[in-house]
Amino acid sequence: MPTIYDAALADLAAVFSRIDDANVEAAIAELAAAKRIAFYGCGREGLQMRGFCMRLYHLGRTVTMVGDMNAFPVGPGDLLFVTAGPGYLSTASALIGVAKKDGARTMLITAQPDGATSRLADRLLILPAQTMANDRGPSVSVLPMGSVFEGAMFVLFEVMLLKLRDRLGVTAEAMRANHTNLE
Repeated sequence: MPTIYDAALADLAAVFSRIDDANVEAAIAELAAAKRIAFYGCGREGLQMRGFCMRLYHLGRTVTMVGDMNAFPVGPGDLLFVTAGPGYLSTASALIGVAKKDGARTMLITAQPDGATSRLADRLLILPAQTMANDRGPSVSVLPMGSVFEGAMFVLFEVMLLKLRDRLGVTAEAMRANHTNLE
């Protein structure tokens, strides 16, 4: 008998049955080419971005979260990576404008490639998952609101990390050496 866990996992699996791996590989290339990477996301999407930022730090990349006290200014050679699952967030749009004006590349992860914020980014990473933009109707997930998108972000980012680790030639031991000892 299927459980609610099975239903939630099926919803996440459905996302990855529709993902365009060439689009993911292009996003990985963008991350690999960046001199420094700044991340931005609000709410639960922001929490997933924060986790990915941390893992890229473990890979030895120069990263920061926009809004943190140690956030660096972005410019040529840098990448601003933002999230707007529903395709539009005013803050994400504004930050993309600032980053582009100062010469940084921009990348957006979204489920809605036709959204207003989506049209501003240099590169889109499309994650075909339910967000609050489409959480009503006959194809609604067992998970509420944007949870499918947020959960899929976690899985996608872990897979991207593995691919990026291999591309950059970073060992698991090197990643572990970058993990904090202040726990």
